[in-house]
Amino acid sequence: MPCERKPMRYGHSEGHTEVCFDDRGKFIVTCGNDGDVRIWEGLDDDDPKFITVGEKAYSLALKNGKLVTASSNNTVQIHTFPDGDPDGILTRFTTNATHVTFNSSGSRVAAGSSDFMVKVVEVSDSSQQKTLRGHEAPVLSVTFDPKDDFLASSSCDGSVVVWNIEEQTQVVSWPLLQKTNDVSNAKSLCRLAWQPRTAKFLAVPVDTKVHLYERGSWDHVSTLSDDLLTQPINVVAWSPCGQFLAAGSVGGSLTLWDVNSKLCVERQKHEKGFTVCGLAWHPSGSQIAYTDTEGCLGLLDGLGTSSSDTGVTKEAPAKKQTKDYDDLFDDDDDRLMDEGLSDTNSPVKKHVAGDDDDDDDFLMPATGRVRNRGAILDDENSLDTGSLKLGQDKFGDDDDTGSAVVPASAPLVPLRPVYEGPLPTPPQKAFQSGSTPAHLTHRFMVWNSVGIVRGYNDEQDNAIDVEFHDTAVHHAMHLTNSLGHTMADISQEAVLLACPSTDELASKLQCLHFSSWDTNKEWMVDLPQGEDVRALCLGQGWAAVTTSALTLRLFSIGGVQREIFSLPGPVVCMAGHGEQLLIVYHRATGFDGEQALGVQLLQFGRRKRQVINGEPLPLSHKSYLSWLGFTAEGTPCYVDSDGVVRMLNRSLGNTWTPVCNTRETCKSKSDHYWVVGVHENPQQLRCIPCKGSRYPPTLPRPAVAILPFKLPLCQTTTEKGQMEEQFWRSVLFHNHYSFLSSSGYEIDEDGQSKSQKEQQELLMKMFALACKLDREFRSVELAEMMTQNVVTLAIRYASRSRRMALAQRLSEIALEKANQIQEEEPEEQEVEPEYSSIRRTSGYGQSEVAGGRYSNRHNQEEEEEQREELAEEEDGQEMETEETTETRKRVNPFAKEAGSPEKVSLTPIGKVGRANPFKVLGSGKPSASSGQPRATNILDNMTSSRKSAPLGGSAGKPNKSPVLKPLAPRPKTKTQSTLLQMTGSKAANKKTQEKMEPTADRQKQPDVPPPASPADNTENKRPKTGFQLWLEENRKSIVADHPDLEETDVIKEGMGRFRTLSAEERLSWTERAKGQTGDAADLKKRKRTAEGGGDAENENGQAEADENNAKKKKSVDPSSKLSAFAFNKN
Repeated sequence: MPCERKPMRYGHSEGHTEVCFDDRGKFIVTCGNDGDVRIWEGLDDDDPKFITVGEKAYSLALKNGKLVTASSNNTVQIHTFPDGDPDGILTRFTTNATHVTFNSSGSRVAAGSSDFMVKVVEVSDSSQQKTLRGHEAPVLSVTFDPKDDFLASSSCDGSVVVWNIEEQTQVVSWPLLQKTNDVSNAKSLCRLAWQPRTAKFLAVPVDTKVHLYERGSWDHVSTLSDDLLTQPINVVAWSPCGQFLAAGSVGGSLTLWDVNSKLCVERQKHEKGFTVCGLAWHPSGSQIAYTDTEGCLGLLDGLGTSSSDTGVTKEAPAKKQTKDYDDLFDDDDDRLMDEGLSDTNSPVKKHVAGDDDDDDDFLMPATGRVRNRGAILDDENSLDTGSLKLGQDKFGDDDDTGSAVVPASAPLVPLRPVYEGPLPTPPQKAFQSGSTPAHLTHRFMVWNSVGIVRGYNDEQDNAIDVEFHDTAVHHAMHLTNSLGHTMADISQEAVLLACPSTDELASKLQCLHFSSWDTNKEWMVDLPQGEDVRALCLGQGWAAVTTSALTLRLFSIGGVQREIFSLPGPVVCMAGHGEQLLIVYHRATGFDGEQALGVQLLQFGRRKRQVINGEPLPLSHKSYLSWLGFTAEGTPCYVDSDGVVRMLNRSLGNTWTPVCNTRETCKSKSDHYWVVGVHENPQQLRCIPCKGSRYPPTLPRPAVAILPFKLPLCQTTTEKGQMEEQFWRSVLFHNHYSFLSSSGYEIDEDGQSKSQKEQQELLMKMFALACKLDREFRSVELAEMMTQNVVTLAIRYASRSRRMALAQRLSEIALEKANQIQEEEPEEQEVEPEYSSIRRTSGYGQSEVAGGRYSNRHNQEEEEEQREELAEEEDGQEMETEETTETRKRVNPFAKEAGSPEKVSLTPIGKVGRANPFKVLGSGKPSASSGQPRATNILDNMTSSRKSAPLGGSAGKPNKSPVLKPLAPRPKTKTQSTLLQMTGSKAANKKTQEKMEPTADRQKQPDVPPPASPADNTENKRPKTGFQLWLEENRKSIVADHPDLEETDVIKEGMGRFRTLSAEERLSWTERAKGQTGDAADLKKRKRTAEGGGDAENENGQAEADENNAKKKKSVDPSSKLSAFAFNKN
């Protein structure tokens, strides 16, 4: 395609210059660094008209008589054309816009800016704006899809992104370019161009080639390249017909390709070799105007004749034999290709001589490509493999492009087999957890639970700021970064820094050991030549670095070199915590977008060992690792680029469990959470929300948000799924207790017992729900997981709901568990004193009656009854369809009925996310936190199944009574109960309750207690019950009758006799017992009986008194009263 290169003209002052033609091709319009827009009537116009638009003009676009410019005052403005009258401001940015463009119809303008934003504005109404956020660095260029659905943009963050304009979302993003921090430092302007008319291809300049991506599938279908191009392509432009693509490069090369054949049809060189930064085709396709970075304007003329010739020639292949295909372009590209082949044959001569049909043309096509590709074809019907392999199979089937090559390409089959299998994934580079990319001038070098290290590298200074979350650890530090450190880690003892090697200097590791007690707080070590630090981390008393030689080097915190070992693959990331070191590396090449990572976990203690040795690290589909670390309690966890957080489950053979998906809480696709820390107790994921980005800027200081954890169990919207999720999450998040204690650390036993209690409560609720749904097999499965104490409750619950087969199976389980406890009895007795002291502080065991026997028994009974209510209350919430007839027939001896359907649920799950309603504060008083009306510490005495056993029975024979409990036979009478379920006062109250049964319906509602009287709050001694008083007086006669009875049996016998007394007698004993504790309790009882005795169970001792106090404290408003366990039977 011969063309004429016109001499350059001076147009603007030195600097970036852009050019375009007007719609009719009458004017050439340029803008430049002097802030002027010049309107040339032709290249030889000596006095072009000019419009001043600002101090500098960065970019311009012209359509339908509207001239849009991006100027240095951070605005995008409109002028009329050609008059040049200002027509208002389209949009503003916080920094200057870098590129503007019109859509094909001229109704919209897109602008990209250095503040990472892309805006799409309606020309007729500039208030109609869409902002596309997601780039992480200044935007280099923008281009509209001719069909107006998509917009493509390239950015200094290295990515080319296609956006859906209406939805303002990213459709696809390709990491194609080199990352830089500013447009001025970018190797290429990467000006994208979309094929006009058909809109089939998006052209993206990538280094010295142009990639073509197909619209819709977004596949990389082809690459246009030229062996003579040695410097990056800056800008590309399509001919108006969409058949040719022109490219201007940094070295001043101008190259023209025919897209259908992917052959280079024209090469020109800038007369002085300056960088070409603007390109525009004349609407007729006969000229290309171009500008350079020195402010000059040039023109290539005479393209039209040759391109129309080509168009004519192109009809031929349909009729010609395929072997003549190579002659097709002889007139255009012999000359060009000969430059690559030999200097002897001038194209013109060759063409005139008519030797274009040489014998060896099929061997050496006129393109000259074959020699470069090293493939000679020996079949005269074949084509140049270059054009065939990349071209025909992808392009040949498209009629829109105006290509007439189609028929020729149909019968052709490439001779060389083409690989169609999965493609390898580029391995992800090593990174430091909690750091932002190294190409930024201001970045986080690390942000973790100890502090923040920031790096600054701009014109003024190269420095590092270290800041501690807790200034008691150390004050903030400002370090000059003369060595150019790029990696950092920070712990309670030291700051560790590392820099890469340069031609002169080795890679260095520097440690600021601020916790040292001597005066030398710093040490430095040079790595061997050719070894670069790739990742580093700090633990307790040690530091570790991995290097480019696949070596891991350990140092003591004071600088002593310790162990060294080789890694199986290039490191990706490392993390340290206490005595644990976690390493993730590439174990192999991944395919189809997957990363194949391996993980090692080492433990340095007295006995060093490898806990995980090179297992594959599970990642989400087509994702990569984005954060690696430990929870504050020392459990390894990591986050992948899909936002899934996984944690090590030590109790399941060191498997990785997904515990959270941060993407679920993101509002848009381009939002992300940048993780900075994980805590298991309380369960918190600490992270920074990043709008439209993967990481936060250093300024303004980002705010840390806290996300909850949620295991991805099925159907978590149902009550069952919710409880299962809570239970397994509780199990997983409390594994660290056993790990820490086995590693010899002290653990918070209160916390541990609380967590076990929480798990048992959840099991009991799930058990009750399974019973309600008639899932007895499932109930037994749940009981297997319970502790022995809770199984006893389950038995009682089962038999009360008349499920005798279930109760029988459960009692077998209880026996089994009791036997296990007996086997472990010797240890138990040593542990017992310690736990009894815990029990005492936890709000129980306060009345020391007769050798502590009753008090223990008493606590347990109450605690179990409360747990039982918990189960019943659960049914109430769950099964509202249950008929009430049955419950009326069979009054529950406890004031709360198992089947009462109208119960109000504890707390609405949606709002509070099922907090534990049984928390007790350290003081032993019930917690008064709002929203959890029932604060009695139900499972407080229960620690682990082993430890809680001795609390069950009398002090002398700790294991006997638990075995007996479940197996006591029970007739099905209304007042029936077992030893564990009742004491004298309850029995007395049951009778009165039955008398009042007709009125019970009305009386259920006032179950919420009256406001607490001051006297109530002073109660802290556990009152004796009527049965205890009666037993004290009658013990002798029982022992005389049965001298061989043990203590447990004495109580049983007593219970039997007490039950035979008349209701009035039992009531009088209860009155006497209450009388001993003074007026306060009496007053309270009178109030309650006046209200209808609905809370009979609560008269039973201090635990319930405490519970009432808690209720009273909390009954602030009617709704919170309702959410206590009040019944409402209307």
